[in-house]
Amino acid sequence: MSAYQMGPVESKFAEIIWENEPLSSAELARRSLELLDWKKSTTYTVLKRLCDKGIFQNNRGTVTSLVSKEEFYALQSEKFVEENFHGSLAAFLIAFTTRKNLSPDEVERLRRMVDEYKEG
Repeated sequence: MSAYQMGPVESKFAEIIWENEPLSSAELARRSLELLDWKKSTTYTVLKRLCDKGIFQNNRGTVTSLVSKEEFYALQSEKFVEENFHGSLAAFLIAFTTRKNLSPDEVERLRRMVDEYKEG
């Protein structure tokens, strides 16, 4: 899981792939120029780095994800809670809500999640 890390710039690049996959590497370079102001060489360097991390693949010029956006961010969330709160989601929520109030909708979603967990 440690390989599944991206910085802010890589995350913007990954969003382009996730939102448009499958796409050709040429199309990815065009979109990266348009949206990130990147040269083709920068696009291919960052793509190779993310492919080496096992997040994306470039198979014969077609770029697709190996890890979905949802799975990637779930893994990042789990890692954050594990590293900073000894794996305790409750400790994270307590710390988070100390400075930020949850909306009524968020509270209701949490209640439903707990109820679903209890039901199995």
